[in-house]
Amino acid sequence: MTENPYAAGPPTVSPSEERTMGMLAHAIPLVAMVVSAGTLGFVASLILYLIYKDKGPFVRENAANSLNVQITTGIVLLLSLPLMLLLVGFVTFAAAIVVAFVLHLIGALKANRGEWWRPPMTLRLVH
Repeated sequence: MTENPYAAGPPTVSPSEERTMGMLAHAIPLVAMVVSAGTLGFVASLILYLIYKDKGPFVRENAANSLNVQITTGIVLLLSLPLMLLLVGFVTFAAAIVVAFVLHLIGALKANRGEWWRPPMTLRLVH
C-alpha cells in the first residue's frame, strides 16, 4: 500500500526561500504597476497571494501586504477618475501610484532582510 503524497500537506520552505518569496510578493507587483501605469499591480499581487499564502507565515504576510497596497491604490485610482473633472484627480492619481511604488519598494527591501512590516496608509482587508 502506498502513501498519498498529497496527505503530507504543503512542503515547508527555508527562511531564505521565505524571504525571497516575500520580496518577490512586492517586487513583481511593483514592476507590473510601473509597466501598466498602475493597473496590473493588483493582478500580480492577487496571483502571488493565491500562490504563496500557504508557503509560510512570513510569505503570507508579505503577499497580503502587497495585495492590501494594491487594493488601497485601486480605490484611490477609481476615486481619482471623477475628480479629474475638477483637475485634482490628476494629482491624486499620480500620488497613489507614487505612494504604492514607495510602499512596495520598502516592503521588498524589508522582506529581503527578513523584517516583518505592515505598510502604513493601507486598508487591512486581506490577512
